[in-house]
Amino acid sequence: MTPEQQIQEEDRAEAPDTSAPGQPEAAPASATEQLTALLEDARAKADEHFDALLRARAEMENLKRRHANELEKAHKFALDGFVRELLAVRDSLELGRDAARGEGADLAGLREGTDLTLKLLTDAMSKFGVQPVDPQGQPFNPDYHQAMTMQPREDLPPNTVVTVVQKGYLLNGRLVRPALVIVSSGGQPQQA
Repeated sequence: MTPEQQIQEEDRAEAPDTSAPGQPEAAPASATEQLTALLEDARAKADEHFDALLRARAEMENLKRRHANELEKAHKFALDGFVRELLAVRDSLELGRDAARGEGADLAGLREGTDLTLKLLTDAMSKFGVQPVDPQGQPFNPDYHQAMTMQPREDLPPNTVVTVVQKGYLLNGRLVRPALVIVSSGGQPQQA
């Protein structure tokens, strides 16, 4: 050790301790810079996450709005295809009506046109899941049939559909209208 270094060591040893007991020494400048850098890095990450959160919220709002618009359009135009099919049936009915009004209307042609129009309507309805309930000769089912009256019939078992007054209809397997029927009672009515 040189004499100058020795003097500096002695000065340091003799200098009174200015730090309070139990308190850490002041951090060197490089530690403060490190903490400042870490703090700025954490703030930058927090800003990025906050920005990502705002973007996600905006995307969710846009998605919700878009879904609501699509749902509104679906409700509004749900019958679009069905209406197009029915327009063909209407056109056919108008042609038949015009043909029936003309002089020398051909009854056989009108019947054939009516049959074709009915087939067109039946095809349009079945295309969209509408199926008829026509229980002629079947056992009475209160889930799908509505009995109007009973008719004594010895040739049929009791509670059998004798006559279908009005067909019922199902929409995709769900009853829209029950069939109006006359049901057999299984014998002669008793006289009182």
